[in-house]
Amino acid sequence: MTQFTELGLEKALLKALAEKGYDKPTPIQVQAIPGVLEGRDLLGVAQTGTGKTAAFALPILQRLAADRKPAPRRGCRVLVLAPTRELATQIGESFKTYGRHLGLSTAVIFGGVKYGAQIKALAAGIDVLVATPGRLLDHMQEKMAVLNQTEVFVLDEADQMLDLGFLVPIRKIVAQLPKERQSLFFSATMPSEIGKLAGELLRNPLKVSVAPQGTTAERVNQQVLYIETARKRALLVELFDEAGFSRVLVFTRTKRGADRVARSLEQAGVEAASIHGDKSQGQRERALASFKAGQVRALVATDIAARGIDIDSVTHVIQYELPNVPEAYVHRIGRTARAGAKGSAVAFCADDERNLLRDIQKVTRQDIPSFDRRNDRALGAASAAMPEPAGLKPERTERSAQPKRGGGGGGGQKQPQRRKRRGGGGAPGGEAKPAAAAFRGPKREGGAKPPARTGVWSNR
Repeated sequence: MTQFTELGLEKALLKALAEKGYDKPTPIQVQAIPGVLEGRDLLGVAQTGTGKTAAFALPILQRLAADRKPAPRRGCRVLVLAPTRELATQIGESFKTYGRHLGLSTAVIFGGVKYGAQIKALAAGIDVLVATPGRLLDHMQEKMAVLNQTEVFVLDEADQMLDLGFLVPIRKIVAQLPKERQSLFFSATMPSEIGKLAGELLRNPLKVSVAPQGTTAERVNQQVLYIETARKRALLVELFDEAGFSRVLVFTRTKRGADRVARSLEQAGVEAASIHGDKSQGQRERALASFKAGQVRALVATDIAARGIDIDSVTHVIQYELPNVPEAYVHRIGRTARAGAKGSAVAFCADDERNLLRDIQKVTRQDIPSFDRRNDRALGAASAAMPEPAGLKPERTERSAQPKRGGGGGGGQKQPQRRKRRGGGGAPGGEAKPAAAAFRGPKREGGAKPPARTGVWSNR
């Protein structure tokens, strides 16, 4: 088994890894780190939970430490683009953890919060900037962010960028980067539009694939339960009667659906919280913290909000509603069986979801074991006795619930809808707004309610 000490990493990075208890790299780290250290571009096909963040963060930090120079004012030496605020924050924390002994600066910026602290951080210059595309474009359009001295560019979760409609914003950002740079490109799947984008960004890249498209985690015990839509809530509550369901991630397609399921679990005595794009940053962080701390057994999430959830001890993933995009099934179950542990994934399938299940089985190239719970008298009685969750707002569909995959690498892509600015421009999934929307800046936010966070932190 390869050790981190064999990958050519310097002592300060090895010390940080040892402090975290990491000594053996994952397959993608073994394949990627040497090539990235050599300065090569990289095309990585890797699903969540494979250790890909360290695969690019460690060699990037070593490059910066070996060539000490001031970060460009209003700019950055390294730019990492992530699709959601949760994932951006997670990546930023990883850079901070691995680089704790190097004295480099890291900042994270995203939408949904005010601009002031972000502008201040950018003005000083940043070694590593992790950002979501919409908010970064805002700063670029107002000349608060300049990328002409960026040395390394990382595009993470490219396939989700496609689903969110951010290919056009990404191209606008890339157009402002130097042509002489190192580019690292990561995606869990490789639809044709993503393959075309990779071809545009990368030069003779090292290709690393640790999880071929459509495969699912071998350590995940999967099953499908056929059930009527009206009885899904009763079946969900029944599953939580089993002691093994101790830390469970539940997926729904819509925001209101997530709130409704969480409320139903609470009414049944199961501690639960929901997380989705309409939640404030503070609400999302509190829900995640409660889940990580074991204060709630169930975290109910939409696909957009769940992309940044990185918790090793999730025992079960329940797909309360099957995703419209079959690849999302793979992303979802990848939230369990992490860090060498085992896990279980249960998918509910109503009659009107049979086509979605067939698509999933085609993409994953497997027949998932199934059990028929339809016409179950006990579930019928339990469902009839369950009160409807009260006080919920009218339903609004999460953007990723109905993704549009236009042709031409983004030319036919439907852009995220414009939304009224709230405290700096929140949008589903953590993005500020569509790339074409104008920058408003701090002066336009005086009457907004202060957000839970500034949307930027730095370890400078």
